[in-house]
Amino acid sequence: MPLKVALQMDPIGSVNIDADSTFRIALEAQARGHSLFFYTPDRLAFVEGRVTARGWPIELRREVGNHVTYGEETEVDLGRFDVVWLRQDPPFDMGYITTTHLLEMIHPRTLVVNDPFWVRNSPEKLLVLGFPDLTPPTAIARDLPTIRAFKARHGDIILKPLYGNGGAGVFRLDPNDRNLSSLHELFMGINREPLIVQKFLPDVAKGDKRVILVDGEPVGAINRVPQAGETRSNMHVGGRPEKIGLTARDREICARIGPVLKEKGQIFVGIDVIGDWLTEINVTSPTGLQELERFDGTNAAERIWQVIETKRAG
Repeated sequence: MPLKVALQMDPIGSVNIDADSTFRIALEAQARGHSLFFYTPDRLAFVEGRVTARGWPIELRREVGNHVTYGEETEVDLGRFDVVWLRQDPPFDMGYITTTHLLEMIHPRTLVVNDPFWVRNSPEKLLVLGFPDLTPPTAIARDLPTIRAFKARHGDIILKPLYGNGGAGVFRLDPNDRNLSSLHELFMGINREPLIVQKFLPDVAKGDKRVILVDGEPVGAINRVPQAGETRSNMHVGGRPEKIGLTARDREICARIGPVLKEKGQIFVGIDVIGDWLTEINVTSPTGLQELERFDGTNAAERIWQVIETKRAG
C-alpha cells in the first residue's frame, strides 16, 4: 500500500547523491511506490492544534546536478502523513530539540522515524553511557579540574563537544600536550554545555567502524580510515570508507544494545566501534547506507522500508 512520506531534512537540492543516506532512503521509498514531501526544519510549525510544514512534493532520480524535481510549494498537516523522517543533521541544539517535541505530538499515529522522544533523550554521546563495559573510559564534565584529573589518569585523551557532529571540534591531547586549559577556555566561551572526554584508542589508526542496525539488528558495516596525520575518521573531514565485515565483538555489542534500540523505536541507527570499544550510538541522522551498498551489495534502505511498511500495516 503506498504511503505518504515527509522528509524533514537539510536542503535536498545540495546533497551528494552518491553518499547521502537520506537521499538513498527517499529513493528507495519512491521505488516502492510511496509519495515524497520535503521540507526543512525551519518550516515545521505548530498552528492551532495541528503540526504543519511548508514544503514541496518531490520526485527524485540518480542524476548528478538534476536529482530532484519540486512540485508546487504548499503547507501540509503532518498528522495526515503515514511516515515522517526526522533526518536533519545536528547540532543537537534547542532548535533540534524543539522539532522533536513538535513531531512527538503526531507520533505514533503518524510514524516518526526515529521515534522523536528517544532521539531527544538518547543523543549519540549519552546513550552509550548505559553500557560502560562496552565503552572506553569516559567522562562528561564542564569542570576543568575533573577533566584534568581524567587526563592525568589516562594520559592520552580525546576531547570533544558533547553535542557536536561530523568530527567538528575533536581534539587529541597526548601526554605531552599543554593545551587543555586553553581549549577548555575556548569551549566555555562558546556555550554552556559540558565536554566529553574519552581515553584515546590507538586502534583508530586502523579505522573507526560504522555498524548499521535496522530495528535493532546489525545489517553490515563500513570502515572509516583517517587521513595520514589525522585523528578523526569521519567522512565529513576526509575519512576514507572501506569494505569490512562484522567481528564477533561487533555482534556482541549489537546483541547488547539492539533490543534497547528496538524498544525505543530507533529503526535506523549507526554505531561507532574502534577496536573492541563502542564510542557512539548515532540516532539523529546516521550515515553509511550508500557505502555499505557499494561494498557489500547490502540494500539496508530496503530493509528499513520493510520494517516501516510492516509497522504501518499492523
